[in-house]
Amino acid sequence: MIYILPLSGGMPSKITPLSPSYLHGWSPDGKTLAYCAMRSGDKGDIYTIPVEGGEETRLTFTDGLSDGPEYSSDGKHIWYNSVKSGLMQIWRMDSDGSNQQQITQDERNNWFAHVSPDNKKVVYISYKKGDVDPGDHPANKNVELHIMNYDGSENRVIAELFGGQGTLNVNSWSPDSRKFAFVSYQI
Repeated sequence: MIYILPLSGGMPSKITPLSPSYLHGWSPDGKTLAYCAMRSGDKGDIYTIPVEGGEETRLTFTDGLSDGPEYSSDGKHIWYNSVKSGLMQIWRMDSDGSNQQQITQDERNNWFAHVSPDNKKVVYISYKKGDVDPGDHPANKNVELHIMNYDGSENRVIAELFGGQGTLNVNSWSPDSRKFAFVSYQI
């Protein structure tokens, strides 16, 4: 379930009517939440809901998992990852769920696209094909961090590291779009 707690403290408010619901993004105007949820036996799709709660809106209809929704800083798009093409790939859609486009098209499993505040770059984590099932993002794996332009061009590896689940789950760009944080660790 997703709850909202006032920054000043107080009682949390339950937002999502059903579970499981996994929060990933707030719209830039602060009015809508984007999340992955599993409903009626599906494996996980992208939903939105007003921050006050209410009726959720399903944006993807995938046989496998769609996960990691995050709004662009202008609110026009939601970036996410999905297995609907066979491997986990990065996708982008209009914030109402229309115009779904596959952005990455490689032989890797790509997760958790995070858009820079200036809307120019996107960073994401990538697992080697065969190291994980397409719908899985475990810890304790050799992974790559990739960066690309907002339109998907000039995609390149910027780091190879030991990590996985938890390395880049949430947006951690600096406000000036010059740096981002990630987690690498050793066993």
